[in-house]
Amino acid sequence: MKKVILPFCAVVFTLISCSKTLDQKTIILHIRASEMYAQGKFTETIENLNKEKKFPPSLLLRAKAEFFSGDTEKAEKTCRKLLKIQPSFYEGKLYLARILREKGDSDAAVQVTESLLADYPQDIRALRFAAELAGEAKKYDEAAAFLDKAAELSVESALVLLDRARLRWVAGKGPEALEDLSRAKAMLPWDTPLLRSINNLERTIKEVM
Repeated sequence: MKKVILPFCAVVFTLISCSKTLDQKTIILHIRASEMYAQGKFTETIENLNKEKKFPPSLLLRAKAEFFSGDTEKAEKTCRKLLKIQPSFYEGKLYLARILREKGDSDAAVQVTESLLADYPQDIRALRFAAELAGEAKKYDEAAAFLDKAAELSVESALVLLDRARLRWVAGKGPEALEDLSRAKAMLPWDTPLLRSINNLERTIKEVM
């Protein structure tokens, strides 16, 4: 039952921001296709979503399935179709940039990434991808600047998670606190005083629980 409920909740949330007129059939189709995609059934995912023309999340899912099936041309076409419907769709832009890089069209990938950062200037994934593109073009100073910004944002995010973990621990919510600390650690793959603080709190919580 959980496998159906969780995707359904995610879809319902997306429906509010993506479209004004979606019927139950569209929602169910997306859920089924998502389950097929998660199982690696890319051909079946594409077949199930071939007639979908308007729902951006389903179009993105189809583009991903097309990409992993080896058809980058169709994947690019599907991504561009969904971005005509919703130009600021983050995942759509990011995936289009990845597809373009895979095709060897680095200039187009850079343009899409620049557009993505214009909409989401503090997004860590977009900054890291921009750094990858700059590095591939041997623009090392530019790549370093993107990574510096990403690192700065990672530290800020980790601090927020640490603060929330402390609050949750004081409130008696140990498991939730540990979840926050785990996420914070993933943002800090290097040894710093902040990472040591996170590790210390994590050890304290585990010893008491």
